[in-house]
Amino acid sequence: MNNFGVIQVIDSLNAGGAEVLAVNIANSLLEKGINSHLCTTRKEGILKSSLKEKVGYIYLKRKKSIDFSAIFKFRKYLKKNSINIIHAHSTSYFFVFCLKMVYPKVKITWHIHSGNYTKLKGFKFFIIKFFSFFFDRIINVNQELNNWSTKKLKHKHSIKLENFPLFNNLGKKTVLQGIEDKRIVILSSLREVKDHLNLLKAFKFLQPKYPEWTLHFIGKDFKDEYSNKIKQYIVESNLDKSVYLYDLCLDIKNILYQSTIGVLSSKSEGLPISLLEYGLAKLPVVVTNVGECGKVIENGKSGIVVEKENSLELANAIEEYINSEEKKKSYGELHYKNVKANYSKENFIKKLITIYAI
Repeated sequence: MNNFGVIQVIDSLNAGGAEVLAVNIANSLLEKGINSHLCTTRKEGILKSSLKEKVGYIYLKRKKSIDFSAIFKFRKYLKKNSINIIHAHSTSYFFVFCLKMVYPKVKITWHIHSGNYTKLKGFKFFIIKFFSFFFDRIINVNQELNNWSTKKLKHKHSIKLENFPLFNNLGKKTVLQGIEDKRIVILSSLREVKDHLNLLKAFKFLQPKYPEWTLHFIGKDFKDEYSNKIKQYIVESNLDKSVYLYDLCLDIKNILYQSTIGVLSSKSEGLPISLLEYGLAKLPVVVTNVGECGKVIENGKSGIVVEKENSLELANAIEEYINSEEKKKSYGELHYKNVKANYSKENFIKKLITIYAI
């Protein structure tokens, strides 16, 4: 088990789902006595503080797509630290492909987190398929992605492996605004695919009837065009006294324990870690039927699943919880039990080590 070295590769350490998982894997492998490392290629970020002290770490300060200085610096680090497995997350596939060209003996595992890859066509798909020939294994977070990498990429070692949640930061720094037991939370970076506008429209339907309820956005604010659209909608809809944006936060357990209902309103997903974190916090959830969400949540038993881009259906689902303490409690409990039974760190790491050995 301990005769290999593994490095997680991610483009940044901002608090997104893929980044959180990369850090959790690096820490968990170290606990198993494995020579564990993490590399961020382009940016550091808030998650750096969550890395265990003995996890090897390198920041490459990569400035461009093909950055020879970063590539050779990385190769030197791999050799020095006896690393023979690269675990590349999401968009870092191109960088590790370039590394493979100058260091062919290293084995590469590509971990696909986003459901959007299944929509690739034309030249972009051809490029991904070409790169995949140089990857020894592909890990997919849901069955749809696994089918895609098996049938479309035609990769021989394509494996489905569900994410696992873990509360790393146990501090209590963030204090949510609003009234206790009347808070709706969405744990997601402000990216268009997460469709916060859909949730805002649903909340606008509910607000006149339930004025004491508040909505809380936890996640990276990129201060881009999409972020501006969200803020503009909040002001124009007179929701600025009931919708709160917090940007990046690490004390997720603390935040979720202050929340009443967890929502994900995405247009596309793989298997969102935030959905599993809602489970750890025993939150009743409403999620859109994308990616693996509809498989994690049993509609009407451990949560409510709605169609994507349907604000009225989303509002009705949230209202079900507002009007039923029993549903909030029973759905949250069942979601918690499902997460603990089927998405544990122990099961994930055991399977991952087996995958590395292929």
